[in-house]
Amino acid sequence: MTLFSVIDNGGSDNPFYTLLIDNDKNEINIWTHSRGVASTSYLLPDSTLIYPYRVQNPSMSAGGVGGGISKYSWNGELLWDYVIADDTYQLHHDIEPLPNGNILVLAWERKTASEAFAMGRETIDNPLNEIWSEAILELELIGSNNVNIIWEWHLWDHLIQDVNSDLPNYGIISDHPELQDINYGNAGSNSDPLGPNGDWKHLNAIAYNPELDQIAISSRHHDEIYIIDHSTTTEQASGHDGGNSGMGGDYLYRWGNPQTYARGNESDHVLAVQHGVNWVPEGYPGAGNLILFNNGHWMGTSAIYEIETPINEYGIYNITDDDPYGPDSITWIYTDGFNTMIQGGVFRLPNGNTLITDSDDAFMFEVNSEHEIVWEYNYGTNSSFIARAQKYSMDYLNNGFPNYVLGDVNFDSTINIIDVMIISDMFTGLGYLPTSPADYNQDGSVDQTDIELLLNQILY
Repeated sequence: MTLFSVIDNGGSDNPFYTLLIDNDKNEINIWTHSRGVASTSYLLPDSTLIYPYRVQNPSMSAGGVGGGISKYSWNGELLWDYVIADDTYQLHHDIEPLPNGNILVLAWERKTASEAFAMGRETIDNPLNEIWSEAILELELIGSNNVNIIWEWHLWDHLIQDVNSDLPNYGIISDHPELQDINYGNAGSNSDPLGPNGDWKHLNAIAYNPELDQIAISSRHHDEIYIIDHSTTTEQASGHDGGNSGMGGDYLYRWGNPQTYARGNESDHVLAVQHGVNWVPEGYPGAGNLILFNNGHWMGTSAIYEIETPINEYGIYNITDDDPYGPDSITWIYTDGFNTMIQGGVFRLPNGNTLITDSDDAFMFEVNSEHEIVWEYNYGTNSSFIARAQKYSMDYLNNGFPNYVLGDVNFDSTINIIDVMIISDMFTGLGYLPTSPADYNQDGSVDQTDIELLLNQILY
């Protein structure tokens, strides 16, 4: 099953919606929304949908602005909704549902020019006279419209600078790859289509690794990805020790542009406005590696990078004195002329294939390890946008498919030879995992008998 949220600016009556389709592009379910998606939606095993959206009046506005999160039932009922768009925080881009039911969110955190100068920032590059730092909040959903913030991380707690020795965060940048140089990069822009902003790092993706209890994030403006420790308390996350890593909330790892911490050179600067970083899950080919969508790969083309991080047996990422973090080479790369400069996504699938989304073309495709396209869906018009698509196995939902009809395997409300063919593929293991609607005789398995019974039902 493939899930994707669409922004359709082509005059549709419902320009904002989320679709769940099967491999034959038949609609399994659809959810409609009153506001456009901020990044990508997530289907949970209980069949509910988590949808991050753009609020009408954000407190800070730049590309990827969000602000609200909704939770919907399978049937489209709004179960929960919450907005964070105030003087301090503005949600943007991605979210990450956690196994415990909480949600990790990315938020811009407004800092004044005075606050920035007090931390050693030399210049502010926008007429707002502010810099938007970054925060990660873990939200526990309460009732239908409330949250508890049960964990938080603030980039502002992990800064270093080398211009003012009188400040407590003074140090040699290259000696501290675990910290963020407050003077690297512009503090926002005067020329954004949405107006002046203080968007400093532009985090655009967040992912969680439950085995490591670590979080991966991506910074478009700094051409870097980072990993931080989630096993900390909030107090530990504000400091430099504690948690499984013993490093508190400091960067455990970073990769893509070591010049941000004064190591390496331009040849080591391998990422360009990348998006969509996430781990390859346990049990999948490449398990434990990071995979990402590198938008500015080469000469107007994008690429998919898979890298093996230098993690050791203790969950710490090895780095040698004076050198940047490895790896020095990319484990697997895919590029074939596709390109998007707005978002973009990639996910490894259980069979080793890789699902890719070319966002501004609304084009989704699946490639195997040999770089062959094995499935594709060009949903695009000149007005459609899809940030990232995700695939789920046909047995992903905990309690089977809600409101299914036996034999209607592709959920098109018609039982025909297509359903028989899909059940045959399930039986032979070609492309589909068995599902409850395919178990026509309800004996607990999908086999030749189900194929024969359904075929007889259709023919006779």
